[in-house]
Amino acid sequence: MSEALSASLEDYLEEILWLVEQDDAAHAHVKDIAKRLSVKMPSVTGALRALAERKLVNYQPYGTVRLTKRGRKAAENVRRRHRIFSTFFVEVLGVDAKTAEETACRMEHVVDDTVLERLSAYLEFAENCPLGACRWDGGFGRFFEHGGKARDCTSRLKKLLSDFQGAKKGESGVKHLTLDDVKPGQKVKIVSVRAGQGPTNRRIVDMGVTRGTIVEVERVAPLGDPIEVKVKDYHLSLRKEEARGISVEPESGFQKE
Repeated sequence: MSEALSASLEDYLEEILWLVEQDDAAHAHVKDIAKRLSVKMPSVTGALRALAERKLVNYQPYGTVRLTKRGRKAAENVRRRHRIFSTFFVEVLGVDAKTAEETACRMEHVVDDTVLERLSAYLEFAENCPLGACRWDGGFGRFFEHGGKARDCTSRLKKLLSDFQGAKKGESGVKHLTLDDVKPGQKVKIVSVRAGQGPTNRRIVDMGVTRGTIVEVERVAPLGDPIEVKVKDYHLSLRKEEARGISVEPESGFQKE
């Protein structure tokens, strides 16, 4: 069926995906869905039947719930929308995480795809802009709260150029570390996501991997690809090439070998 999903049904898909990935299982339990969404069992049953009719889940009464291939794709799309909005609210607008999550939950269901893609592209630009002025912790936050001036950008650019020239002369002393250097069980903080990767870069930003985010490496495949990480309670799989494009700094003092 091509019928558009209601906001409620999209929420169910998103929560089923979260439960499946959180438990690293192929299915979710009805009681856990009810608990996550704070709804009664009859409501869950009705929603699951509606999703099953649309061939988005495989569900038997009193049994477990499995996302179909089509259902997983729909759920991942809803999650992507949520992450784009929540990241934008926190990183660019400086909104607290709780408010950002609640607002993202409402907006993820109604925004046009064109607006969403441009917002995603803006996040990629904001993440990699050398000035950092379009982020809340850069010039924009200061402008909003204290009436910043355009000349602030010029001063910031001069400082960045000075720091860069100093680093080239070996004055920095900071060791370069990327996510593919990190061992399982270690946590790191994102410093930057490499610019110029196009769709790959945008995918990483959409997943919520932005500057200041804490990432825990959970598992590295025998040949180093893929790398399984945990970000904001989500379990993600990154290709080694993607991980190499993410600069990080130690959270607790380990050194690159």
